[in-house]
Amino acid sequence: MLWICAEEEATDGNNIASFRRNLFSVYAGNVAGLAFMVTTGLAQLIDKPSIVDEYQRLGLLYNQSSIDTGFRESADALYQIFPNRLTTLFGPQHGVGATEQDNMIETGHGYHRRLDIPIYSLYSSTRRPTREMLDNVDSVLVDIQDVGTRVYTFCATVAYLMETCASVGKSVIVLDRPNPINGKDVEGNVLDPAFTSFVGPYPLPMRHGMTVGELMKYYNEFLPEKCDLKVVTMLGWDRGSYFEDTGLPWVFPSPNMPTIETAVVYPGQVILEGTNLSEGRGTARPFEVFGAPFVNPEEILSDIDQKALDGATLRIVEFRPVFNKWMDKRCLGFQIHVTDRNAYRPYRTTIAILSAIMRNNPEEFRWSDPPYEYVFDKLPVDVILGNSEIRESLERGDSVFDIEENWAGGLRAFVKARKEFLLY
Repeated sequence: MLWICAEEEATDGNNIASFRRNLFSVYAGNVAGLAFMVTTGLAQLIDKPSIVDEYQRLGLLYNQSSIDTGFRESADALYQIFPNRLTTLFGPQHGVGATEQDNMIETGHGYHRRLDIPIYSLYSSTRRPTREMLDNVDSVLVDIQDVGTRVYTFCATVAYLMETCASVGKSVIVLDRPNPINGKDVEGNVLDPAFTSFVGPYPLPMRHGMTVGELMKYYNEFLPEKCDLKVVTMLGWDRGSYFEDTGLPWVFPSPNMPTIETAVVYPGQVILEGTNLSEGRGTARPFEVFGAPFVNPEEILSDIDQKALDGATLRIVEFRPVFNKWMDKRCLGFQIHVTDRNAYRPYRTTIAILSAIMRNNPEEFRWSDPPYEYVFDKLPVDVILGNSEIRESLERGDSVFDIEENWAGGLRAFVKARKEFLLY
C-alpha cells in the first residue's frame, strides 16, 4: 500500500476536476468575467451575517491570503459588516502580512493600520492565545488558507486557539476554504504521538486531504475539553479538485508558498528542511528547486528508483540561494516538474530522492541539528516526519516502497477514522 485515494468515486472526481480545470483555463485571461465555482465560508458569511449570533463580539484569525473574490482581506470585509463587533485580530506564523521568511522568526503584536484594532501574534513568545487576548471577544472567526500538509503550522495554531477558547468558554467559527491539493489523496505515515509538536499536534499523515473545517472537527476530538466549534461550509467544492479548479483567486499564504505548484510538491519537499540540502528557500521556486554544492545530479538520476518518480520529472539545475542554507553558494540539484498530479506522490518522491543522495554523498550529507519549531531534543527531520523510523530506514538503505509498506496499516486506519469528519 503506497498511498490512498480516500474516495471510491475517484475516477468521477478526477473527471469533474479535469472538466473544471479546462473550463478555468478558457477564462483565465478574463478573471473579471469568470463565475466563481466555489463559494468560501467567508463569502457565505458576507452574504448571510446572521450566521453569527447577534451582538457577539468577534475575533478573527487570518492573514493576507484570507481574501474574498474581490481581493479584499477578510479583516476589511468583516469589519464593514460588523463595524462595532470585530474587536480583535490574530495572526499565524509569518505574521498577518506574511512578511517573515523562515521558521522560528517570531512576530510581535500590533494594531491594524486601517482598522485600528489590536493584532495579537500567535507566533511570538507564545503559540497559544492568552486568556487576556480573548477578553474582548465572544467568538473567534477563523479564515485561513491551509495547504493540505500536516507540518504547515496554520492548523496547529487554530487547534491551540480552540483549546484556549474551550477553557474560557468562547466559541470558534471556521470559515472554510479549499484544500488546494485536493481532498481525496492522503499519503504518509501517521504521526507517532511521541513526536507531537507545533508541526504535528495530533495523529495525522503528512498529506491529510482535509479542509481546515474538517481538520478542526477531527482535532476537536483530541482536545482535553471540546471547543464549541462551528464550520461555515463552502458551496460547490469537489474533493477531487485542485485549487485552480475552484476559480478562486490565489494569494500566497506564506512567503515560500508562492504558487499552487509549490503546494503540490510541499508534502514531500518540506522534509528537506531537516537536512543540509537547500529546499530552495532564497530562490524564485522554493521547494520545487533543491540541491547543494556537493550534489552530482547525473549520479542521482542514474541511481534513483525511477518508479518512485511517477508523475514527475527531475530537471537538472544550478542555483545560488540569496538567503537560508548555502546562501551565495553555487548549488547543483534539480527542479521538480509535476507532469501528472494523479500519479505523483510527493512524500514517496522526496524520500526516494533523499535515499539516492544519501547513498551517493555519505560524507557530505547530514541531518540538520535541533532546534526545529521549538523542539530542542529531537532531530528536525524526525519532528517533520513524525517518527524516527523513516530516518532509520533511510540510514539502513531500505527501499522507499518497503518504507511505505510499513506505514500502510496506520494510513488505512486514519482514512477510515476521518470519514465521520468530512463535510463534502
